[in-house]
Formats: sequence, C-alpha cells, structure tokens
Amino acid sequence: MQIFWFFPTHGDGRYLGSPEGARTVDLDYLTQIARAADSLGFDGALIPTGRSCEDPWVTAATLIPATRKLKFLVAVRPGIMSPTVAARMASSFDRLSQGRLLVNVVAGGDPVELAGDGSWLSHDERYEAASEFLHIWKGVLAGDKVNLDGKHIKVSDAQLLYPPVSKPYPPLYFGGSSDAAHDLAAEHVDVYLSWGEPPAEVAKKIADVRARAAKLGRTVRFGIRLHIIVRETNAEAWAAAERLISRLDDATIANAQKTLARADSEGQRRMAALHGGSRDKLEISPNLWAGIGLVRGGAGTALVGDGPTVARRMQEYAELGIETFVFSGYPHLDEAYRVAELLFPHLPDRLKPSIGQQPAGEVMANQLLPNETRQAAAS
Repeated sequence: MQIFWFFPTHGDGRYLGSPEGARTVDLDYLTQIARAADSLGFDGALIPTGRSCEDPWVTAATLIPATRKLKFLVAVRPGIMSPTVAARMASSFDRLSQGRLLVNVVAGGDPVELAGDGSWLSHDERYEAASEFLHIWKGVLAGDKVNLDGKHIKVSDAQLLYPPVSKPYPPLYFGGSSDAAHDLAAEHVDVYLSWGEPPAEVAKKIADVRARAAKLGRTVRFGIRLHIIVRETNAEAWAAAERLISRLDDATIANAQKTLARADSEGQRRMAALHGGSRDKLEISPNLWAGIGLVRGGAGTALVGDGPTVARRMQEYAELGIETFVFSGYPHLDEAYRVAELLFPHLPDRLKPSIGQQPAGEVMANQLLPNETRQAAAS
C-alpha cells in the first residue's frame, strides 16, 4: 500500500469557496509541505496541472533539494506538449532527482481550457493523440530510435541522448473513465488511477481495465485519488467535513457546477452525478463524502472518519486491487500531519520511527514521560 500526498498549487485554505482562512501558496509554503510529506513517510506527492495551477515541472524541480525520498507525480500533456521534449524533461528530472519521478498522463477534459492551449481535438481524438505520444515517449526513453507517421503526431529518427535512471522509463500513471481512456490505460500505462467512487463502481472500472490489458498481454496496477478528513473520533471528522463547506452558498455551488458541466470528461460527469449539485445526501457510501465536488473539479470525494475507520475503508479498496492512495486535505500542511499521526498507525505497512526517535511528547517538569507511556505512544 503506497500513500501519496498532494501539492495545492492552485490554492489552499480552511474553507472551500471562500478567501477566509486562505493561504499564500508560494515556494516557502510548498517547501513546508514537501518536507512534511517526506519526513512523515508519504511515498510520493501529486502535483496538479492546468491553467489554474503553477507549472508542475517547475514546481517539482524546485522541490527536489528540499526532499530526500519523496517521489513526484508530475503531468505530461499529450496534445499540447511535444513527446520528445517531454521525454527529455522526464529524463533530466529523473536523473537529477536520482530516480524520483513518476509521470501522470493528462489528456484533458475541459474544451475551453484546451482551446486556450491550442488543442482543438475531440474527446476520442485526444486519446488517439495520447497513444501516439506515449508510443514515442516510451520508445525514446527506453533507448530506441523512433519513427512515426501518425494521425496526430509525426516524428523522424526521434531519440534521447541522456537516459533516465528509472528503467525502461519513469512509471506512467493515468486516470480516465471513458472507453477511450480505458483502452489507453490497457495499452500504455503502469498504474490506472480512479477518482474516489463507491467501491462497487471502482471494482467495475478495475475489472474492465484489467480485462482490456490482458487481451494485450499486459498487466496494470491500480490506485485511487481521494481527499481525506481524519480526526480522533468519527464525530469530529464529520464536523470537520461540514466546516470545510460551511462558507459555501447555493449561488457559488451553482456557478461551479455550471463551469464544470462544460467538460467532456466522463470522470467529471461521474463525479457530478454523485452529489447532483445538492448538499442533501453527501455521504454516498459509508464514510465516502462528496462535499468537495460541489465546487472542485476533478477528485471530489473524501474518506471521512477516525483512523481505524478510514483504514478499514482503505482496506476495502485494497481488496479490489488498489495499491496506491493519492490523498489530499485542507489545509495541506496541517492535514499531512493529521494523516500521519491519526491514520498511519492503523496501516500495517507504514514505517514506524527508528529506535531512539519515537515521539515522546513534551518533557514535563524536567522529566521524560514514563517508559511504558512512551512505548504505548510509539506502538
């Protein structure tokens, strides 16, 4: 079970849809999040992409020296990036970070944003272009000389002179819910990511991608993208969820849903269908809450509960085949610590502090806590 965190390069704060409690997302703040995720034992971190975000490659590169082991899940954008330029970027980043690059393939789902970036392809054409892109990208990173006269991309004698550390290339992650997306996942990617739908729906997607990959003689691993609200008790967690959307009014929700509805993304359609733009029934599955999707595009659901409860829900997804959980929480610096402190102790494969570095709490009256208390706190 791998646990990833998130860099909020599009903004952060305590309340959705409100400037109240908002934080300046600058290099200092992102560095704090990076160091926290690295030291707390998160395996990697996702950096979002799009015109509302800081550039993910520049952001990730600035955070390499602030971290030691943390891997960076960074987006490539078929259709608006050259595959060979993207391959050189990936190879350089992978070498300079000593093998800490993971690549997130983002075909895009907002026609307005894509048009602003010069891409006028239809939904299915974007996935055709992505397949050609990945054929070239994977080939040159693996050391091949690639020629392709494709429908959307043409290259002649494409090659890479400086190879990556990761062999044959940095692992490819990808999420999409349409037939075209599942075909792309089956043919090209290493890890298929689902947004946080109820387990029964995620199981259907896993089975479909797995079957399509098997027909091509491939295997695919699976992950899930979720927010998380974990507290010491379930009641506290649900209260925190309600606080997160407590500054939202109906007009803000309606405006956000109108903007999100222009997307031709099947995944976005499925996210919107979970709540229907209404606050009436946001717990769509036990401890799975759709409140964030009222105003946020993309991943819109959160696991809500105390540590043991959230761990059980994660295990339900793991039993379906989910190996990687990509989490986020508001605000991201604070919630990284909450997840590590309240959830990690209930996940059997999370690393515990080394001997001599167990958390012992504040020294009281010039004395350490009793040994048995320290041992219990570290167990």
